[in-house]
Amino acid sequence: MATVTIFGGSHAKEGEPDYEKARELGRALARAGHAVCNGGYGGIMEASARGAKEAGGLTMGVTTEDFGGPANVWIGEEIRMKKWAKRLFKLVELGDAYVVFDGGTGTLVELFVLWEMTNKAFIQKPIILFGAEFQKLVSQIKKWPQVTGSARIVFATSQPEVLTAIKGKK
Repeated sequence: MATVTIFGGSHAKEGEPDYEKARELGRALARAGHAVCNGGYGGIMEASARGAKEAGGLTMGVTTEDFGGPANVWIGEEIRMKKWAKRLFKLVELGDAYVVFDGGTGTLVELFVLWEMTNKAFIQKPIILFGAEFQKLVSQIKKWPQVTGSARIVFATSQPEVLTAIKGKK
């Protein structure tokens, strides 16, 4: 069983396309035998944990005292960190693969940390972009001559593509 860390914005609401996409992905990951890990709060985090729990899967949420508040009700195991930065690196540590949905600046930070850690060979795990806007952004950034490295970033538009990328992990 792999632990898949999911990153994404906190603003998606039930019934919205991104929320439902994350919920379905959580469900598919759990059915494939994977645990779902995320930041433990609302939006994409809630949706992916909810889908996994509805399918009988394991869920972990890494929360922080910096944000306050408890994990969402779909989190089976809450891991509480004192600081936001420690939370980010715990999410990276726990993942065997990473799925990144479109999100705000926080999600961008998470994506770029993953990308740099892969470029520096601190991690050798797939980074799967599951959002059209971030896919466009990364495609443009990869064209910059200053951006080098072997980051394993996979673009996925469907759950089967995500599951295939996870299976192909090193």
